[in-house]
Amino acid sequence: MFLPVTLELLSGFLETLKIFFLTLIFSIPLGLVVCFGSMSRWTPLRRLTRGFVWVIRGTPLMLQLIIIFFGPGLVFGLPAMSRFTATLVAFSINYACYFSEIYRGGIESIPRGQYEAGQVLGMTKGQIFRKIVLLQVIKRILVPMSNEIITLVKDTSLARIIGIYEVIWAGEQFIRKGLLWPLLYTGVFYLVFNGGLTILFDRLEKKLSYFRG
Repeated sequence: MFLPVTLELLSGFLETLKIFFLTLIFSIPLGLVVCFGSMSRWTPLRRLTRGFVWVIRGTPLMLQLIIIFFGPGLVFGLPAMSRFTATLVAFSINYACYFSEIYRGGIESIPRGQYEAGQVLGMTKGQIFRKIVLLQVIKRILVPMSNEIITLVKDTSLARIIGIYEVIWAGEQFIRKGLLWPLLYTGVFYLVFNGGLTILFDRLEKKLSYFRG
């Protein structure tokens, strides 16, 4: 019985991994775009971006999933997008907003004197950002980013609210057969994957340890 349960949970976990990796692929660069918008010197863009981030961070991801999946059809009469697409859109927007605030905090934490030193050396703004600021920002945001990424692993379970067959749903099916342990067994998948991520981020942090301050 153990092997069939494991195979069934693996099929659900593969869907979990798809949500996880695709969300990162889209949300990490999108978060940078949102970050630049929230730091813009043009007041209307800055206020609009920060207002949007405030709404997304202040409402549950589950609610955002429901709105994105059902909203276009109910409000505008548009064809419903697929469940997986709606999940990916909701997760990407949500995490992009969280990542954008982490980026902004990292960029704003760099002392102004370092920008001025780069200008004195005749460097352009792009060169200053790439050669002086970027690696220091990566070092400073690594820990909060790793926390959000690990949270994302667990948040993938929310996709079941709009009918995505992920690992917890796979485990829950066995309750109908009178078995509880497969549902508890799903926790092992999360623990192993998050353990691997924790080791990865620890190694990255050590490699960047020569950036102090």
